[in-house]
Amino acid sequence: MTWHLYPVGEFKQHRENWDRLNSQGVNTPLLSSDFVIPLLDYFSSNKDKLAIHGDSQQPDAMAIVTKTKFGVWQTLQPSQAPLGLWLQNKTIATANLLSSLRKALPFPTLLIGITQQDPDLLPRPEKSSGLSTLDYIQTARVSVKGGFDDYWSQRGKNLRQNLNRQRNRLAREGVQATLKIITEAEAIPQAIVDYGRLESAGWKNAGGTAIHIDNNQGKFYRDMLINFCQHRDALVFQYYYGDQLVATDLCIKDGHSLIILKTTYDEAITTSSPAMLMRQEAFEYIFNNQLVEKIEFYGKVMDWHTKWSDEIRIMYHINLTFFVK
Repeated sequence: MTWHLYPVGEFKQHRENWDRLNSQGVNTPLLSSDFVIPLLDYFSSNKDKLAIHGDSQQPDAMAIVTKTKFGVWQTLQPSQAPLGLWLQNKTIATANLLSSLRKALPFPTLLIGITQQDPDLLPRPEKSSGLSTLDYIQTARVSVKGGFDDYWSQRGKNLRQNLNRQRNRLAREGVQATLKIITEAEAIPQAIVDYGRLESAGWKNAGGTAIHIDNNQGKFYRDMLINFCQHRDALVFQYYYGDQLVATDLCIKDGHSLIILKTTYDEAITTSSPAMLMRQEAFEYIFNNQLVEKIEFYGKVMDWHTKWSDEIRIMYHINLTFFVK
């Protein structure tokens, strides 16, 4: 079995095989073609390659790879993608796949990397000759087991009391807090406009990283969420104080996981935490409807994550180094 390389622009011709491999293996919406295609549309270049291992109609590994510097290749890793773009049959050793991939890549290839892997999706391989792994970040999840009341009773006393005080204060001030959930494709473009307007008012605008409907980030999230809306697997949570949007989450899901991709909130509000209040109500909705089995953050664990979850694991990178004699 060998690898074959194709221009990344041919990915759509192989999307059914990609989705089949995903469903048979890691089975995550983050590697669905509905996510990958808009990612490639806006964040790949004609230098990137689609790599397919084995039978082109029944591949046992596929990846999007890019050359990062002389002799070094790795999975394409735009910041918008929580996982590296690598799929494989778990019965095949990752080291063997990487070793054979070297033969298909241009000479000289001195190192091949698989970035940002989840050990729950692709088990972390043991160190061997030339192969090593490197910790990436700690990330958190919430398992959706039982009812929301049981989950909430297990949260820390400080979190529960703090949010209760905030709600009481809003009530005293006559502020009606409301959660809105968007799942329809036709509402997504405006949801991205609203998200961008809120994020652009904060610190990310100064750093040039804010989402805007006219930049590639905004276009990616718009197109990707519309894709997921086709099978009702996109959710945009919006939180309002009266008629003022104060927080929003961009999420995707499948039958197993809901993934919170992006969060923003009104940074001018200092007497309450609209993002935390929104999350409480969004989690209640997810639990009460048994929407998924788990909620994934896929971001670096921060102090506030630990208030919502005690399920933490380490994501990692894989590197295979080839020694030149």
